[in-house]
Parts: sequence; structure tokens; C-alpha cells
Amino acid sequence: MTRDNLLPIEREKGPKNLLIRDAEPINLNIGTIPEERSISELIEKGVVNIDKPKNPTSHQVSAWVRDIFGLEKAGHCGTLDPQVTGVLPVALGRATRMVDALLGAGKEYVGIIHLHKEVGKKRLNSVIQDFTGKIYQFPPVKSAVKRQLRVREIYYLEQLEIDGRNVLVKVGCQGGTYIRTLAVDMGDALGVGGHLKELRRTKAGPFQESGCVQLQMLKDAWVAYEENGDESALRKLIMPMEKMVTGLPKIILKDTAVDAICHGADVGVNGISRVETGILVGNRVALLTRKGEVVALGEATFPTGALMKADKGIGIRTTRVLMETKTYPSMWKRSKKD
Repeated sequence: MTRDNLLPIEREKGPKNLLIRDAEPINLNIGTIPEERSISELIEKGVVNIDKPKNPTSHQVSAWVRDIFGLEKAGHCGTLDPQVTGVLPVALGRATRMVDALLGAGKEYVGIIHLHKEVGKKRLNSVIQDFTGKIYQFPPVKSAVKRQLRVREIYYLEQLEIDGRNVLVKVGCQGGTYIRTLAVDMGDALGVGGHLKELRRTKAGPFQESGCVQLQMLKDAWVAYEENGDESALRKLIMPMEKMVTGLPKIILKDTAVDAICHGADVGVNGISRVETGILVGNRVALLTRKGEVVALGEATFPTGALMKADKGIGIRTTRVLMETKTYPSMWKRSKKD
């Protein structure tokens, strides 16, 4: 795989620099490293990378996962049509509050485009180049969004194999790209017409086909836990919900600031322990504890440099709280109005 055939989150892989604003030591007596949560807490704050089969809707698959664990709720991260298979991350319990954290993550698909007439390889590759980069799309008639012209980015589009009028392609694209529409538009650009014959999602942000879990595997692991108390299989299949913010810039909070954020407070710069490099004003960021637990999502009001140097002010506007209050002790002063 070349660098050109990587999603943005994969191009940026590798250790990010975390700049130390306050070298507060980790308090081992509070909080929990996500991977060390109890199995019941992991189920309530986890995500499963399901290998969606053909025919059921994404909503049905999420409901089956919910029912396996007896949860009140579970939600999928990015809809797949009933006939499409592959990577379908399903958030469990409290983690459903994070499903939109993957909306900006790239997706990868492998599919078969059926052209209505055969075309030469040279001509096909020329059109493929034309459809790489920024493209315009109208959502299909049967879609959940308003039908208006939208701009989407195709990160890479590769022809893998040609068999007569069937073209096997790999597409890396921005979330919200309609591959069926892409197939039709490519057929029109070739002057022969075309449609999508088959499609499988192979990546959704940090979730990949190689880590997919079949529903039966999940059910079997749950039965083994219920009947024998064996949680080893479940721990291999359920990931901490922190996996869902892999692609977001990180802000590490001081322990003393965590409970205030859990009550909905914005993040003052003096409540920050560490700052990831490259943060810009307006960036969506993940707010984490020193142990790696996700506390909330927020929006940066300062870039990295200012977050490191400022001695007062609100550095992050909290947009969604994910951790329960009282997980960390209250170490903040309430106003007289409270």
C-alpha cells in the first residue's frame, strides 16, 4: 500500500507530540485505564467493529448487538445500505453519545462497477483520475439527506481488476460520499453508463476489515461469559470507546479539572495538563484524563501555541460530555449562584 492509498487518519499515524503544560503526576487511586475496565463497564462504554452481512439494515444490526448484551441502546457509526457488507462500528451504551465522532473520518470501499459497454483500460484510468480529489455529488433519491449538490473528496480511486464490463475498484473517500452515485457518474463520464453491482466497506476511520467481528462470534462470546464467567473472548471483541476518537486532536486534562468538565464546564487553560501539537482554532478535540479516559468532546478556542502560553481564559468550549459526574473527585469551586 502506497501513501497515496491511505486515508487521512492513516497518513497521520504515529506518535503525536504532546506538549507538557503542567507535569501533574498520574494519581493511581482515581480513574481507570480504558483497557482495564471491568467487563460490565467495558460493555457499557465500548464499541464493536461488526462485519455487517447482506440484507439487514444497519439499524437492525445495531439492534441485534444491543439485544445480545441486554443494553438499553446501541448505535452504528455510518449507515450501510442493506445490500452492502463490511465494517460497521457499533457503539454500546454510553458510547452511543460518540457516534458522530467518526462523521469526519474517511471511509474505504471495494466494489464492482458494472459498465453498460466495455471500455479500454486507458480511457477508464483517465476517468478515474478525473474523479480523484474534490467532486460534486447529488445524493440519490432514496437517501436520508436533502438532495442538493455537495462537494466530497475522493482520497484515492484505484482500478484493481477488469473483467469484461465489470470493474473492481477501491475507493478511499470522505464520509458522506455516495459510492452508488459515484459509479453512475463514472459511467456517464465514460459515455457508456454504469451502476454499482456490489460493495463492501473495508475501513471506517480507525476501524478496519481485518478487525471485523461476525454477529455469531459476538453472541458466542457473550454466552461463554454468561454461562462460564469467561470474559477473555469478549475482551478481544469489544474495544474501549476511546478508539472512536483516535483521529481527533487530544487535550489532556488535569485530574482537578475533570469533574467540572463532567458538569458541563468549559476548559480553562489552567485545567490543561498536556496539548497535542497542530491544534487550530475551531478544531474539534477530544478531552482525555491522564489515564486516557475520554471525558468530553470540545472545540478549541486557541491554537496549540496559545494553549501552552496562556495564563487565563477558556481554551476549549465543551460541546459534549461523555464521562459521568463523580467519576473523579470534585476539586473545583462552585459559584455562589449554585
